[in-house]
Amino acid sequence: MSIRPIYLDFQATTPVDPRVLDVMLPFFSDLFGNAHSGDHPYAVEAAEAVETSRRQVADLIGALPREIIFTSGATEANNLLIAGAARAARSRGRDRLVTVATEHKSVLEIMAGLGREGFHVDIAPVGSDGHVDLTRLSDLIDDRTAVVSVMAANNEIGLLHPLARIGELCRGADAAFHTDAAQAAGKIPLDVIAQSVDLMSLSAHKLYGPKGVGAAFISRTSPVRPLAIAWGGGQEKGLRPGTLPTALCAGFGAACEVAGQKLGQDADHVRGLRDRFLAHLNSADLSFDINGDMERRLPGNLNVSFSNVDAEALLMTVRLKVAAASGSACTAHALDPSHVVLALGFGEVRAEGAVRFGFGRPTTVSEVDAAAAVVVDSVRHLQRVSYAPGAAIQA
Repeated sequence: MSIRPIYLDFQATTPVDPRVLDVMLPFFSDLFGNAHSGDHPYAVEAAEAVETSRRQVADLIGALPREIIFTSGATEANNLLIAGAARAARSRGRDRLVTVATEHKSVLEIMAGLGREGFHVDIAPVGSDGHVDLTRLSDLIDDRTAVVSVMAANNEIGLLHPLARIGELCRGADAAFHTDAAQAAGKIPLDVIAQSVDLMSLSAHKLYGPKGVGAAFISRTSPVRPLAIAWGGGQEKGLRPGTLPTALCAGFGAACEVAGQKLGQDADHVRGLRDRFLAHLNSADLSFDINGDMERRLPGNLNVSFSNVDAEALLMTVRLKVAAASGSACTAHALDPSHVVLALGFGEVRAEGAVRFGFGRPTTVSEVDAAAAVVVDSVRHLQRVSYAPGAAIQA
């Protein structure tokens, strides 16, 4: 039996927590009813499970259960919330959209699509640390702005945006504030009321829940209610048609409940592992740059660019021993350098060398030590051969 590589790609996805799996399993067998199918016991127990899950998701972000709409994940939620809200707001003369250069591709591509529909899209730049200048952001928001979308935590460099302050800017212009919180939920505290969030996207598989389910939060006080972007049987208040996957919803709710209970413990655990990994890199006297602010950052994220080392070459070298990534999971097969690291302004060489290491709930100290040793040896090897054209890379 081959030995699996050490997994350090927890921003891409997470394993299902055993406690979550235990909750899900009955809904694949005995409790197989359709939550939308009527008043018989099979339907009722499924509907009750869905509503329990809706409450658990809402509790994690300080929302009300009726403000949660289940989706297939954060990407679908982004489409529903941004496109749906923008189209709804256009009838009120609001045809401007604002986002940030380091947003997830799903948000940037939605914005580009809406631009082709006639919306005016402004993309705010970021500084070398990844932070958006709030004064410049404020200048882009006016009484014609429909939606401002700024992610809670960056999926590549882990940077945390000041949601409450951005929410205040949106409140002042009566613009809807949307945040993609797929990376943040269950990792840092979120409170949609305190942070003045109107619309939020969530995904279960980023917080030890199953793939294929997420949620859209729509505040009851949002200045605009999104229009549906798909039609069908009228489920989820007519905003997201289709039979809900009861097992996945139950798993999502359970994952949110566990994450809420372990929030501080998990954060301390992964922060300690990340700092230990970084200490190994520093003690090896390697030449590298950290991408993004180390203070306001997801506790389990580290993104670095090693001097004279291409990210893809490094990942190919370590792939049988360490699983890491060079950027977003959604752009893993793209040949272009990370748009996030490019936005920091350091140029293509540094962007092409950016490697993301993500630490999670199951990661152990011994795994961190072993992974760091592999990475250090591989970086040294690649730096030695970087000036020898045609040198082979050994996996």
